[in-house]
Amino acid sequence: MQAKDQPLLEMRGVSKSYGGVRALSEVNFSCHAGSTHGILGENGAGKSTLIKMIAGVLRPDAGEMFYRGQNVQFASAAEASAAGIVCMFQELSLIPDLSVADNICLLRPPRRFGLIDAKAQRQRAEALLARLHCEDLDPRALVRDLSLSRRQMVEIAKALAQEPQLLILDEATSALTRRDVETVYGLLGELRSQGVASLFISHRMAEVDALCDRLSVFRNGQHVESFAKGAKSEAEIVRLMIGRDVTAKFPPKADPVPRPVVMTVQDLSWEGRLKGLSFGLGKGEILGLGGLDGQGQKELLLALFGVLKAVRGRVEINGISGLPTSPYAAKTATTRLALVPEDRKSEGLMLALPIADNLVAAAMDRVARGGIIDRAALAATIAEGIARLQIKAGSPEDAVATLSGGNQQKVVIAKWLMIGPDIILLNDPTRGIDIGTKQEIYRMMRELADQGKSILFYSSDYAELSGCCDRVIVLYDGQVIRTLEGAAITDEALVSAALNIGQGAAA
Repeated sequence: MQAKDQPLLEMRGVSKSYGGVRALSEVNFSCHAGSTHGILGENGAGKSTLIKMIAGVLRPDAGEMFYRGQNVQFASAAEASAAGIVCMFQELSLIPDLSVADNICLLRPPRRFGLIDAKAQRQRAEALLARLHCEDLDPRALVRDLSLSRRQMVEIAKALAQEPQLLILDEATSALTRRDVETVYGLLGELRSQGVASLFISHRMAEVDALCDRLSVFRNGQHVESFAKGAKSEAEIVRLMIGRDVTAKFPPKADPVPRPVVMTVQDLSWEGRLKGLSFGLGKGEILGLGGLDGQGQKELLLALFGVLKAVRGRVEINGISGLPTSPYAAKTATTRLALVPEDRKSEGLMLALPIADNLVAAAMDRVARGGIIDRAALAATIAEGIARLQIKAGSPEDAVATLSGGNQQKVVIAKWLMIGPDIILLNDPTRGIDIGTKQEIYRMMRELADQGKSILFYSSDYAELSGCCDRVIVLYDGQVIRTLEGAAITDEALVSAALNIGQGAAA
């Protein structure tokens, strides 16, 4: 029987290697029932390996794990789930062609006479979605038709359906709207009062501070330190995570100067999601897209990159009128557009292919002549991409799936920089990556802007918009309702504009 003060989970001297890379080294770690425990560290620090071992996905090379006082070695995730350990990984586990209800109840469907009871399954899904304030989600809808934020809420409902005693959340809020984030906050508080333990991985320090009562920091595969919330300042925590002091979070902005316009958008509309959008983008400008999630920001980026069809309105890019008709047309010499998409795993990368293949996928014209690949040019281009973004990889021939989330995102960005774009469209590029990599991306954005590149930047983090952007256009219901620039770009002004309140809000 588990003693009252005994940890719910304890790991002793746990190690794990992949080939010659040491992912975890002699880690000691524990968490208690009724606690929300934050797991912090840069991408590649060992967090994902840790939770995969707890969840039964991986087995340690050395060390022991105790759960409820018993020495355990789970043979599979299903075995861990049966014991009450449920993990929500950063990569969603939903099946797109099944309904919301099918996905939520996938592992434990209600049965009648040996068959799945569809009515009971739908009712079960409705109850779990209501618990998450997602009554707007139809249990019969196919997952493939949902936005990423809605899929994330379905994933949370699926985890709740397994009645966890230890719930592991790996960047579970990274794709959520602010309202849904508040719902998750309330849910974790409810679970804590019921004695459920939660391990919470996030790169958003505000979330960690709001939710967690204890924190553990990992760095380079080692457990650095565990401590109670409030015992260390944010600067001290970041220093533990990256092993050095952090300089200013955002690089200084350029002085305001008149900029020649490189892209003009007039009265852009699409299927009721974009409603007469008009704005201009200057040469060397970082223009932010503000507003609550789902107000047309992502559709705007896709429209400009030639992904959406039947888009109406007028667009002029580099003096040439007309929208690109496809992503291939968007990246040609006449327009020189690049898009870093929202979901790097499903939209930005070919996970099973080597890092090298992913890096040159958009710029084959740089390495091929007459349909024949120039091996010397290929090697030089790959080396350039790895060096430019400081991608941490064992070999360019390793599958890109083996990289940490932050390094995968660097591959996506490097791939598009290979084409030498004039205009770069960024769709929430720092979602789910560590503070060190975020700062590298902020610096890269400013350096590109200083070189005359123009950036259209959507972020769900208001601090990024205020810290990075020269100007921000705020979208509401598919329209530009406010423009902020210079000192007027503050978190408070962005929130006010996103809610369409103050300063002559639209009716």
